[in-house]
Amino acid sequence: MIDMNEVHAATDTLARAFEEYKSVNDQRLGEIERRGAPDVLLGEKLGRMDQAQNKLQDDISGVKTALRRPARGLAGLAAAQEGDGEYKGAFLRYVAKGIEQELSSLQTKDMSVVADPQGGYMVPVEMADRIVTRQFDSTPMRQLATVMTVSSEAVEMLRDTNEPVAQWVSELGTRSDTDQGAIGRIRIPVHELYAQPKATQKLLDDSIINIEDWLISRVAGKFSRAENTAFVSGDGIGQPRGFLSYATQAVGDSSRSWGVMEHVITGTDGGFAASSGADVLISLMHKLRAGYLPKATWLMPRAVADLIRKFKENTTQAYIWQPGLQAGVPATLLGHPIVLADDMPTAATGSLSLAFGNFEEGYTIVDRVGLRVLRDPYTSAPFVKFRCNKRVGGDVVNFEAIKLLKFSAS
Repeated sequence: MIDMNEVHAATDTLARAFEEYKSVNDQRLGEIERRGAPDVLLGEKLGRMDQAQNKLQDDISGVKTALRRPARGLAGLAAAQEGDGEYKGAFLRYVAKGIEQELSSLQTKDMSVVADPQGGYMVPVEMADRIVTRQFDSTPMRQLATVMTVSSEAVEMLRDTNEPVAQWVSELGTRSDTDQGAIGRIRIPVHELYAQPKATQKLLDDSIINIEDWLISRVAGKFSRAENTAFVSGDGIGQPRGFLSYATQAVGDSSRSWGVMEHVITGTDGGFAASSGADVLISLMHKLRAGYLPKATWLMPRAVADLIRKFKENTTQAYIWQPGLQAGVPATLLGHPIVLADDMPTAATGSLSLAFGNFEEGYTIVDRVGLRVLRDPYTSAPFVKFRCNKRVGGDVVNFEAIKLLKFSAS
């Protein structure tokens, strides 16, 4: 249950903290102007304030995640529980005791329950939904991208890479042939992802232990970390292909080849130029076409967010970073929400440590139906292993919808 009074108190605290932060940062900037170097103590104080604000923002952002997480709705959940209860009980007895007879009989009675004694048994629907929900909570790309569920080994879709040419003509003017445009194909295969948590049989026999919560927590945590890393930087070989794995150029959409991402340089190796940090971010934002802007989001690691929090717009001297001061509203940068993702690389020479774009248009995640568990009490006795696997894919589908910031002087 979300306590809105606590949320409002946290937002008030964050607002006061940011006002104090701006005051301290203004002092630091004044020291730089007077002495040519920042005050060390002020820098340390800002670092501590960064950590405090990050904690407050995380608490508030959790509300937004809770409100956005996927759900079946009451009717769907009730239906799932009604039809899944008997199978769920049998599945939990399989996890705890290794009893397979009940699952096998249910498979014979109801062919809609997909089970394979060689490859494992399907996780009950309600438990699978909870695993997906926890993955959604902790995997930023699942919150931003388009997520599809398929029943085949890949999804294929058409892409319109070049629009047809249209021309104005007078009533009696000559109408010559025009370029008809080009249609391409996008194929996103699914890859196997597995986790293998283990527990002693004594632990599983203990009635105090909630086997369901234990299994969900272990599987969801491992899947989330592996997935998000792949969605960001995976090479596409045996895993999803991340958007950072593609070549990049400092070339606009109209001139850049399809399959190449556009980047903007910061002007300094491994960081932002002292005099134009905000200008670079504004330039990056303006590289995105207007149609993508309404749902555009900033994606960056926490360390980069701490740097940007200090930036001011040169003309008005207003801070371009603003904390989220309403329930469910994230911090914003130049009016667009910020999502923290520590799978993005840390700032270093030539790194692509910040992305801006409409990830819903630009990146698609494909889930293959089904999450299976195979119980193994033999190979690591006295531990019981649980081999959990699912199939998931992901790839960029629109190279114009995501822009990258390159931390480089050239």
